[in-house]
Amino acid sequence: MARLARYAWAVLFYNLAVIAWGAYVRATGSGAGCGAHWPLCNGEVFVRPQTLEMIIEFSHRATSGLALIAVVVLFFWARRLTPPGHPLRLGANLSLGFMLSEAALGAGLVLFQLVANDASAARAFAVAAHLLNTFLLLAALTLSVFWASGGAALAPSASRQARNRLLLGAGALLLVSVAGAVTALGDTLFPSGTLAEGLSADLSTTSHFLIRLRTIHPILAVMVALYLMTSVWQIANGAARPKSLARLLTWLLVAQLVAGAANVLLLAPVWLQLLHLLLADAVWVAYVFLGAEVLAVVPHLAHVVPDALPQRA
Repeated sequence: MARLARYAWAVLFYNLAVIAWGAYVRATGSGAGCGAHWPLCNGEVFVRPQTLEMIIEFSHRATSGLALIAVVVLFFWARRLTPPGHPLRLGANLSLGFMLSEAALGAGLVLFQLVANDASAARAFAVAAHLLNTFLLLAALTLSVFWASGGAALAPSASRQARNRLLLGAGALLLVSVAGAVTALGDTLFPSGTLAEGLSADLSTTSHFLIRLRTIHPILAVMVALYLMTSVWQIANGAARPKSLARLLTWLLVAQLVAGAANVLLLAPVWLQLLHLLLADAVWVAYVFLGAEVLAVVPHLAHVVPDALPQRA
């Protein structure tokens, strides 16, 4: 199990890298680098790189294929080492399921040509669905790491209040992340020359809908971050490991807000878009770890009112 836990960690980190590279494909407009062909690149099995866009897109497909193989190995390894009913089997099953749907969504973007300079509502919807599936995949991989590392199954006895708070926070994070994906698409397709020009376009009723939607994400991000900075400490309830995760999550949220502000001020350079996405992934992974710790390790503390806890020196 120790080797499997290390492998699960490696799969999680590798998928974070693949996700970042996928964002680079979108940010550089390289999604059509292999034409409207999938899984082949320009209809060829053995690719002869002709453009930089083709190299970027093909490398993303290759790394994504390795990610799929890695999750398949995790799936079978978990089934070999754990008995029926073990929570790790659930994590591995979910990871494989969301990995397959991730591949299907990526294929759909290519086959329906919702890439490159396409600015349709269909592409915005597909990008949002892709991001949502990606975060669910990360959640499944995170839970697999948690359970492979000895974490207990989620406790049915955990209080409804704790579950509701965690679900509300998770829903808020998914909403703001989906809004961020659509905003990043708008930044890629309609870059602004100056900050003033960008703000003017955002507020104009004649602008493309992707431009007008860019004002929603920053507002949502601040609201969700402030809510989570308060709620995670109430969810942790003073227990040692959840408290450490709450502290980590708070700092990640602060870093994410700073990166988001810089992204707006610097007009969304590609490197900063990637950093912003990786921080969003880190926030989500830390939040899933926190939820698993609270619901599995200290369910008896989930109903305690934080103000009623004794003060520690």
